[in-house]
Amino acid sequence: MADTTATSAPEDGDQVVIVDGSRYKMAQEGLARIYVPLSGSGKKERQNGGGGPAIDDHPQQVFYNPIQQFNRDLSVLAIKAYGTNLIQKRKEVFLQKREQFASKKRKRKEERQIKKASEAAVSEPTDGQVMPDEASVREKVVMEDGEAVEAGRPAKVDKRTEDDDAASAVTGQLSRLADTTDDAEAADCELLAQGHQPRAAISSAQSAQPPDIRILDALSATGLRALRYAHELPFGVSVTANDLLAAATESIRRNVALNGLTDKIDVTQSDALAHMYTVVAKDLTAAAEAAAAPGFKSHEKGAPRYKRSDKYDVIDLDPYGTGANFFDAAVQSVRSDGGLLCVTCTDAGVWASQGYPEKCFALYGGVPMKGAQSHEAGLRIVLHALSSSAARYGLTITPLLSLSIDFYCRVFVTVHRSPASVKFLAGKTMVAYNCDQGCGAWTTQPLLRTHSQPNKKGSGTFFKYTFAAGPTAEPHCEHCHSKMHVAGPMYAGPIHQAEFVQRILDDLPNADPSVYGTTHRIRGMLQTALEEIVEPPPILPRSQAAASAKRDTQHETAVTAEAIPLTGDDALAAVDPAPFFFLPTNLAKALHCATPGEDPLRGALLLLGYHVTRSHCKPGSIKTDAPWSVLWDVMRAFVHQKAPVKPESIRPNTAAYRLLRFEDKANEEADKSPGSPGPKKDTTTNAYGEQQAIVFDEQLGRQLGRGGEKLVRYQLNPRENWGPMNRAKGQ
Repeated sequence: MADTTATSAPEDGDQVVIVDGSRYKMAQEGLARIYVPLSGSGKKERQNGGGGPAIDDHPQQVFYNPIQQFNRDLSVLAIKAYGTNLIQKRKEVFLQKREQFASKKRKRKEERQIKKASEAAVSEPTDGQVMPDEASVREKVVMEDGEAVEAGRPAKVDKRTEDDDAASAVTGQLSRLADTTDDAEAADCELLAQGHQPRAAISSAQSAQPPDIRILDALSATGLRALRYAHELPFGVSVTANDLLAAATESIRRNVALNGLTDKIDVTQSDALAHMYTVVAKDLTAAAEAAAAPGFKSHEKGAPRYKRSDKYDVIDLDPYGTGANFFDAAVQSVRSDGGLLCVTCTDAGVWASQGYPEKCFALYGGVPMKGAQSHEAGLRIVLHALSSSAARYGLTITPLLSLSIDFYCRVFVTVHRSPASVKFLAGKTMVAYNCDQGCGAWTTQPLLRTHSQPNKKGSGTFFKYTFAAGPTAEPHCEHCHSKMHVAGPMYAGPIHQAEFVQRILDDLPNADPSVYGTTHRIRGMLQTALEEIVEPPPILPRSQAAASAKRDTQHETAVTAEAIPLTGDDALAAVDPAPFFFLPTNLAKALHCATPGEDPLRGALLLLGYHVTRSHCKPGSIKTDAPWSVLWDVMRAFVHQKAPVKPESIRPNTAAYRLLRFEDKANEEADKSPGSPGPKKDTTTNAYGEQQAIVFDEQLGRQLGRGGEKLVRYQLNPRENWGPMNRAKGQ
């Protein structure tokens, strides 16, 4: 048994534990406890040649950052929501297969009874008796048995998926057993069909049943994520905790033993890429061997295409810095029938700033966007890199939840194998033209156009993929004549899935605050993410689109309308109608006027029939599908009605001068009063293509997101130097 001594560093009060002569800090998060290996003498040193603030000389040998507890709390809850739903689906598949098996046994029993009745009738005929035909015997047996079973017709066989193989670990063996079973074994199978445990037939099948959820913590460091998954997920899990460093894997094993989870966590020391590609190679080899076996039929009922896949149900990537170099391996080694990828990228200074556009393109294949919306654009750049990696292998991703948090982003996506769905990717990829030096307006440019066409029979539609007309912007902004800059390419589809986010929120009241210390922030951020979803309208055929110039009345306002999620190909082709947000403070800054209140601005847009939400990325943000021409009409109306400016204070040929249209003599003749750039009757084009007066309805805008509960929507830094911390020693 290890010799453990607890000491305390008097200089800083940190609790230090000495185990077998080595120094560790003790940390507890959730239900997991870990040793954090330290080095140094426990003294403090001065920065900047002795004149800077005192710092602890305890550099971590294995990286552990308590700042990311929010990340880990959210990950546990997200995997719980995903895994619970996945297990329910697998149970449904299992019950369906069990019913098919029971039906097969009933048919076999019926056939045996028919055969016995026929043999008895043939062996003992009487004078004048008419020999019964098979149909009458079958009818008699069915009536006696009390069950009307359709015979002579095989059950319909659906296309197999990887989930089918997992769910049929028991039923597949029982189906094969049924072909050669004797009466005793048939009785066992009947017990299974009736919902009871069979005596012998099920024992070997149960031993072959795999764990419910297999998780890979690819860059495990201290193993804290793996420990929390094994401790806190309410279903059976098998977790692989992998790291490249010997010190890290030694630390993981020590922490696994400390928590008593050696039966649930397998510790491996390997390069994360090598480990994931090994899983891919095993899967491909098993598939090839099974296909080469004599008599192999991939569609044969009860016979899986090959042994259960070694791919993971969930892969968690939480590197120090970018995760882009792991994308290719991760999308191939996660299950391709809806496996979950959880990805963190802590290099926000690359994908959400203007300092390193060349590095952003090298890592993620996109150029960052300048302006307040840079973090939201950064999320889309990361998703674009993921979707591009997946598309190379006939895979498509579906973002479930994508968040910009502090100094990093965290995205949860599912992966499906669907070469047909990959065709929609180009239409869901865009570049953005951004007026970052002037008014802040932006416009998007899709790489391809995806539109539906009616088929020849007129009974349905199909999608066509054509080249997009471009560009959608001039070299100079149409509103203020400033230079336009290009950003992207980036993902253009929805970045959240409402049903998944709602599942996490519904389960959140069950989360123990003593285990999940960041539940208030999780609730606030997820509720904000749920509210920011703007469901796009379905993609109509051209003939229908021309006849539907006005919006459906169900989308009249974001306050009263209920979003109708798209399904099928419409969901695959959907793009986000409001991909970025804006800040009212930036609009006011461009006009050199007072900042409008968020509520009056929202109310004005809602009355015009546009969707209005907020973004989780930044406080005070507004997302809307209103075009920028309408936004500037609304701002000019605000200047006219609420916050007049002096024309002499606006220099000619500036962005504000052009936005306020001081050069337009018609406006000056319409209203000669100082500070009134436009006519007194302020109008703009509403969501239905009609001219409508602009009214700042503060009460209507205040209804947005008011559920009666105070939410922590945006986290302030809890202490100084809040950030990613230093890399572990030796990394």
